[in-house]
Amino acid sequence: MNLQENFREGAKSIKSNMLRTVLTASIIAIGITSLVGILTAIDGIKSSIDTSFSSLGSNSFDIRRKRPDRTVQEGKEQKQYPLLKKDEVQEFKERFTEGTTTVHLGVSGSAEIKRLSKKTTPNFTVQGIDENYMVSKNYNIENGRNFTQLDIQNGANYVLIGSEVVSNLFEGADPINKKISFYGNQFIVIGVLEKKGGFGGNTSADRTVFIPIKNAIRVARRGYLDFRITVSVKDMTKMEHSIGEATSLMRKIRRDPIGAEESFDIEANKTLEEELDQMTSYLRIGGFSIGFITLIGASIGLMNIMLVSVTERTREIGVRKALGATPIKIRLQFLIEAILICILGGLAGVVLGLAIGNVVANLIKAGNFVAPWQWVFLGFGVCMVVGLISGYYPAYKASKLDPIDALRYE
Repeated sequence: MNLQENFREGAKSIKSNMLRTVLTASIIAIGITSLVGILTAIDGIKSSIDTSFSSLGSNSFDIRRKRPDRTVQEGKEQKQYPLLKKDEVQEFKERFTEGTTTVHLGVSGSAEIKRLSKKTTPNFTVQGIDENYMVSKNYNIENGRNFTQLDIQNGANYVLIGSEVVSNLFEGADPINKKISFYGNQFIVIGVLEKKGGFGGNTSADRTVFIPIKNAIRVARRGYLDFRITVSVKDMTKMEHSIGEATSLMRKIRRDPIGAEESFDIEANKTLEEELDQMTSYLRIGGFSIGFITLIGASIGLMNIMLVSVTERTREIGVRKALGATPIKIRLQFLIEAILICILGGLAGVVLGLAIGNVVANLIKAGNFVAPWQWVFLGFGVCMVVGLISGYYPAYKASKLDPIDALRYE
């Protein structure tokens, strides 16, 4: 009996015991569905998280003056580093080409914004920005427009406001071209930011007003100007390279001596993303474990079915051995039958797993269709192993039957 005939006989046996085959394949399908479905949902959720973090600036890094350690060592305070100067940050912006660069200046985190007789609580933020800030921070303008380069150069008395400023001062009215004031200066609203939200109740982006950086320098009330630079990188895989280029350029601009430490800090905004990457890896391990345990149960069921099949076909095995079939050929016949059942269950499980996983992922608005092919192929591999393991013992038992005893079996 050649390999092709073994496949044909396996398919014939499956067809003649359709109900039993469907039930067994369903057990396999449930195991593969749980494996692929859970991992597909996790990948979809991860994709959604990556998009959310990108909108919160996780694909960017900040450059600021180095903050000294406040502790005193051997009776000496740590070295004080100078603030980034306006000329330095502007030069960096003009020369750096590895990403979108924006210069910004924090004016206050305790401002009171006013309009006519209404005013906010004194915990709103005033930020001075340039024309690239909204792009670098992935802020969307919901109503109105962004600053133009001309607005920034001329220091126009325009302002962009967050959603909480609108809800506090306008109560449903259109804020565009209306005036608001803070620190004794009036500004015309030209744009409203889309509600951004945040983690842990941190909604600072929605509680901020943005003005051109020239105006920020003028209205700043503290005795120093703490300029910062944010660089947004489109390709996350090039983040380390971009940070290295930024470090080299800023050292040149700041004239940091060779061998000395930098007089500035560079901080990549990806801590939360790294933590959630670790969490999703744990979820994948858990999902794989659940699917694998289900497949173990399926393999036991398949082995039981194959043992029943061997018992039912004892006379058939005796006839084949009497006609010259070797033990290897008999084992191969039953192994192929077990593997075919697993393949049928595996195909159904992959389709159901992808469908269920994407449904779950899209319930949280993950976006595009997700197909974790590495897990699909792994699931199929596990399915084949299950078929081999489950079918080997029944096949071995069948190959060891004595042909005379088998022919006498009723």
